[in-house]
Amino acid sequence: MTAMQSNPATATPGAGAVAELAGRLRGELLHPEDAGYDEARTLWNAMIDRRPALIARCAGTQDVVAAVNFARDHALLLSVRGGGHNVAGNAVCDGGLMIDLSPIKDIVVDPVARTARAGGGVIWREFDAATQAHGLATTGGTLAETGIAGLTLGGGFGYLMRRFGFASDNLLSVEIVTADGQVRTASATEQADLFWGVRGGGGNFGVVTALEYRLHEVGPTVLGGLIIHPFERAREVFQFYREFVADQPDELSVYIGLLTGADGNPAVALIVCWSGDLDEGERVVAPLRTFGPPAADLLGPMAYTAVQELFGPGFPPGRRNYWKSSFIDRISDAAVDTLIAWFRDVPSPFTAAAFELFGGAMGRLDRDATAFGQRDATHDLLIASGWIDAADDDRNIEWTRGLWQAMQPFARKAAYVNYLSGGEQDRVAEAYGPHYERLAALKARYDPDNLFRMNQNIKPAG
Repeated sequence: MTAMQSNPATATPGAGAVAELAGRLRGELLHPEDAGYDEARTLWNAMIDRRPALIARCAGTQDVVAAVNFARDHALLLSVRGGGHNVAGNAVCDGGLMIDLSPIKDIVVDPVARTARAGGGVIWREFDAATQAHGLATTGGTLAETGIAGLTLGGGFGYLMRRFGFASDNLLSVEIVTADGQVRTASATEQADLFWGVRGGGGNFGVVTALEYRLHEVGPTVLGGLIIHPFERAREVFQFYREFVADQPDELSVYIGLLTGADGNPAVALIVCWSGDLDEGERVVAPLRTFGPPAADLLGPMAYTAVQELFGPGFPPGRRNYWKSSFIDRISDAAVDTLIAWFRDVPSPFTAAAFELFGGAMGRLDRDATAFGQRDATHDLLIASGWIDAADDDRNIEWTRGLWQAMQPFARKAAYVNYLSGGEQDRVAEAYGPHYERLAALKARYDPDNLFRMNQNIKPAG
């Protein structure tokens, strides 16, 4: 199977127009022959190998305005790169213009107001370092290399979501460049309809150049880490987990999954983050540590930033990745048995399948408050397949699709847009469910010609 491709551009601007764009930018305009071009177009997922005609490495918002206007006026396919970590690889296009936000790294923290404003090219490692310097944080993913913009605009899962809601729930405002080249501010009091849409609707409405977040007191020390059980005890570990998480404080986040251990054998892992009082946390997590007993207990006090780095080594850049996911209402015995049976034949040691725990604060917010609407599920199932050799593409993709299909009797007909891989456009409408029509109407208002279509695309109404 070849690398994932996008549709080619529909027009080729002349050399004079390209030179004019370069003169308007404070940042660089890269051509395929330029130094730095290959680095700029390379994403985390090695399956993505696309070659834009031009890459605008934007130094600020006005560079983004110039690039958006250029792509629109010349009918160019347009893609937008924030952190470049999304598995579908929509950040880079073939033959068109790629807007690269990675140089826009400004972060301003107000520790008194407990807010932070960050540029669209910031990744969570950078954001967390800046906010944790003041003992503050907000919900922000589970991989520190993820870009803040892409994760937040798609909803924004993370270890703090049960306590503080999704990343998008903590968004106070965005600065966004829409398809008409206008710079707009969207918040609860300014263009509230657009603000509703960007909190879950992804990059469908424009290029978000800055995001303002609500912050909370967190850490700097939390209880975090992994508890590992042998694979042959997987069924009873899942059963224990199901009962344990049924009624736990919001401060506790626990994921459970199957992975390949350091010894090369499959194992069951509990991934834990307690963000409240440490003494209380030790009491709450005690049953997790005594059940079994586990083969390895790697849980203990650590910096919140260290928890965010836990899985970085397991999901490095440069591997080939294909993911499938679904929301799950109940982890039944039949669902567990199905997962275990399939994982016995997992084709790659770099593949994991995990249930991410919902509930708490994110479930208490009204379903219609933001564009993300799947708040009442109990878990999200993520099958994250990774491997090295392109010759193994078919085997790994077929296994991933097969497991996902086998899990569908236990799943909702819905998905988390940030986890959709390439080729899953047919799942976008079901991902948004009853919110899709409102989003399509919003798309028609702000992007009627679908300039921003390199994403989990919402088609403009009509």
